[in-house]
Amino acid sequence: MKHFFAICMTTLFFNCGAFAQKTITHKVEKGETISQIAEKYNVTPNDIYQLNPDAQAGLKPKSVLLIPSISVKLPVAIPAKTTPEGVSHQVVAKETLYGIEKKYGISDELLKQANPFLEKEGLQIGQTLIIPSKKNIKITAEAPEKAVYHLVLPKETKYSIAKQYGITIEELERKNPEVVSNLPEGFKLLVKGKAPKQEVAPVIAESKKEIVVAAPVQVVDKKTFQEYIVKPKETLYGLSKMFGMNQEELIKINPTLSEGVIEGMILKIPSSVVVTQEVKKDYVALSKNATTARKKLALLLPFNIAKIEDDTLNSTAKRLKKDKFLNMTLDFYAGALMAIDSAKVLGLPIDIAIFDSQETKNSSLVSAIVKNNNLQNSDVVIGPFYQSNVEKTAELLMQNQVPVISPLSKDQVVSFANVYQSVPSPDSVKNAMFDYMRSKNGNMIAVVDKKKLSIIQFIKENHKDVKFSTLTENGAVSAENLKSLFVLDKINYVVMETGNTGMIKSTIAAMLSAMTTYKVQLVILEPNETLDTDEVSIANLAKLKLTYPSVNRENESPEALIFEKEFKKKNKIDPNVFATRGFDITFDTMMRLAQDKKYQETIDNTATEQVDNKFEFYKKEGGGYANKGIYILYYDTDLTIKEAN
Repeated sequence: MKHFFAICMTTLFFNCGAFAQKTITHKVEKGETISQIAEKYNVTPNDIYQLNPDAQAGLKPKSVLLIPSISVKLPVAIPAKTTPEGVSHQVVAKETLYGIEKKYGISDELLKQANPFLEKEGLQIGQTLIIPSKKNIKITAEAPEKAVYHLVLPKETKYSIAKQYGITIEELERKNPEVVSNLPEGFKLLVKGKAPKQEVAPVIAESKKEIVVAAPVQVVDKKTFQEYIVKPKETLYGLSKMFGMNQEELIKINPTLSEGVIEGMILKIPSSVVVTQEVKKDYVALSKNATTARKKLALLLPFNIAKIEDDTLNSTAKRLKKDKFLNMTLDFYAGALMAIDSAKVLGLPIDIAIFDSQETKNSSLVSAIVKNNNLQNSDVVIGPFYQSNVEKTAELLMQNQVPVISPLSKDQVVSFANVYQSVPSPDSVKNAMFDYMRSKNGNMIAVVDKKKLSIIQFIKENHKDVKFSTLTENGAVSAENLKSLFVLDKINYVVMETGNTGMIKSTIAAMLSAMTTYKVQLVILEPNETLDTDEVSIANLAKLKLTYPSVNRENESPEALIFEKEFKKKNKIDPNVFATRGFDITFDTMMRLAQDKKYQETIDNTATEQVDNKFEFYKKEGGGYANKGIYILYYDTDLTIKEAN
């Protein structure tokens, strides 16, 4: 679990007599843009275009650009120029629409009328905006602005209402002095224009049926859209998944989202969208004696005994040595037997039946087992191992709504309503890591090997708030570029995905050198064998608190140590991940069956944690249930692995 970056700087400094100002040169790398280059040298794209007019036609790899030296860089604030249409303003770094509108005393609507491209492109560094002159503004605004009211809905805030109408909280309070101290539900707020003379101060509305709107402002059309109030810790990624929309669509309807997701925002979403907000389940310990009604549990495990008996060339001992699938099955089975023994000690009223599913990836005896053993009367079935056989079992038991638990497969294919995927999907595991970083208000930077195309695509499609550190043409990482993406007063999470030892070591070196100024933490999304080699210092990984998502943990609790001791006593070996998983799934299932309710009801209401695994199931969009019980682990400075808070 470790990563690397190679430092590669190709910039040469020299004086150029043809220019009055000092310059440096930059050799264009493949895929670079003017914006990236400008950001790298802390200048604006216009600075570069002034010295390199031909660059406006496009950049060519290996071409050389003249860059203004930082010491004599053009002023950040570019003077405005008067034009027949009004005043021209060139956008510089860190400017916002709100700031420009405030500077010139112009409304958002008028600025966008004068610059239609803002609706499509948004505000970008180097753009030239036309600020309509006051004379023109008067012409377009001769008619007095009509009064617009907003009826305060439950849980709305001054911030969310001000954002919705593009005004400040101070302006809202100035128009409605009665709400300076509080904001009563049902209050009729004046948000635009002036109240007619015959009107007195706004009063509590008698009806909450509709928002009264008397001017063309951005409000929710009740026929087309519905409102959604952003909850604490919600993210753009999570909202897009909840609404079944991609992030671009959501931002197009709600432009303020481009500036970040803030609690209290009121979003517009299509009325056709059914909001099924995922309520985070609390982890609880299930009671041991909740019911006396006997339940039936069946396990379908691929021992493939018939094949072993027919194998005349290899003894059972030899087969065990080379058959990894059989070893995995036996480990899982040993863990399951430990769980069954524990259930007997607790007196759980459960009848257990274990069958040899005799399965391969494309075949099994599932149909015959279900038919000959009346598994339709089971309360839960654990197994088979292969996902295709799990789906077949679920199909056969669907009519009787018998839950079928997939114990080991990560596949997320066709899923029946009664399938419970106990292993979190790879995408869920990665998303959990990003959600954790956002919960810490972290600044996320990705350092990804060019060979890791699937990771690059995954991040770009699902986590657009992640910045990518620029790689050189030969695939190395610039330490200077990486550090330029760090911010103060936030944890800078560097998501490193590469198996290249050199890239890993240089990334670690760059982060360690930045620790005196910035808060930095190293992150990986998937297991990385290179980090476990002698070439990568575990002490450095601990300094950077290497953090990663995992479907299981390293549990050192007294209960876990008792399990390990008992397992070793019975089986003469320590339990591996398959043995522990066999115990956790089987024991968790039996504890749920022992409740005075159906298995599915316990799934809908309760999340649980056993020795090394969590079980937090949610309904999947395509059918069935998926487990999102994922750990966030990190290397602590005492060289142990701990669970992050």
